[in-house]
Amino acid sequence: MDKLAEPLALARGPAMKNRFMLAPLTNTQSHPDGRLSDEEFRWLTMRAEGGFGLTMTCAAHVQAGGQGFPGQLGVWDDRHLEGLTRLAAAIRAQDSVSSVQLHHAGIRSPKEIVGDVVGPSDDKDTGGRALTTAEVEKLRDDFIAAAKRAETAGFDGVEVHGAHGYILAQFLSAEFNRRDDAYGGSLENRARLIFEIVNGIRAACRPDFQLGIRLSPERFGLKLAEIRDVAAELLADAKIDFLDMSLWDVKKEPVEEEFHGRSLMSVFTELPRGQVRLGAAGKIASAADAAWVIEAGCDFAVIGRAAILRHDFPRRVLADPSYVSPPLPVTEQHLRDEGLSPAFVTYMRNWKGFVAEEAA
Repeated sequence: MDKLAEPLALARGPAMKNRFMLAPLTNTQSHPDGRLSDEEFRWLTMRAEGGFGLTMTCAAHVQAGGQGFPGQLGVWDDRHLEGLTRLAAAIRAQDSVSSVQLHHAGIRSPKEIVGDVVGPSDDKDTGGRALTTAEVEKLRDDFIAAAKRAETAGFDGVEVHGAHGYILAQFLSAEFNRRDDAYGGSLENRARLIFEIVNGIRAACRPDFQLGIRLSPERFGLKLAEIRDVAAELLADAKIDFLDMSLWDVKKEPVEEEFHGRSLMSVFTELPRGQVRLGAAGKIASAADAAWVIEAGCDFAVIGRAAILRHDFPRRVLADPSYVSPPLPVTEQHLRDEGLSPAFVTYMRNWKGFVAEEAA
């Protein structure tokens, strides 16, 4: 518990004042063109006020055609700078490190939103088409340009979204990536786009600009051993400042039989990481859960649903070692009081058992 309250220095940029990172959480609150809304501003700044050491935006798409859900924050055009600049300043005013998560949904983009669904290879289930090599290079450059835009807006850093079956995870998957150019085939080729983005951001942005990456090691055609090897290389290269592992449940056992008998998280905590910091997300709902993540070898805890339920989860945990998140379901009014707009509450109704049904 004591360590949760300790500052965490990163190799570049400002230190986190504690070991709590706000997970990048889909909230569907931005304007249709990707501009920041007052509702999303309130939601995020309330978490900064609530004591998070690092406050991260939701997944923000780096191309108009990479949108993954309605009301998604954009970082693909200078029209987004005004809102992003306002947000970065407000997060900093609360002594919280600020980060934009950079995202492209790939074949998970809704066709009714983007029209032209794209991915590493043709996908019959979604009607997505394979990007040309030139389009892959443009995608890489747009991730880098989005990081520069976040830097211009005053953010301390960015996180590259390489998880949850979105486009970078699609490239990592041999199931979804059946290319025969430099971006397909071997794991080295399938991971090439991620490393080119990381190297490009590091070269394009100022020396103290923070860079993280989110990976998930299961589902969506991913193989644990391959994600472990990609993570190991990212840690060894030391171009990133933190690795954010999205594990669905930090205490779960791996799905793949060859890794049974240990926690999924331990596959990553045992990797040499030098000065790169490691965090994990997945059902951290209490003070005891957060402390366990640190005790089990992570440097910080990534808080998702518990931060939706209480904007000041870090403050409550640090004040009360027995703190536990409110039991589900919670009322719509509870969520409204915690800074969720009607659109966000409606989105949360997709999560079974999260929002109480209203009496007829």
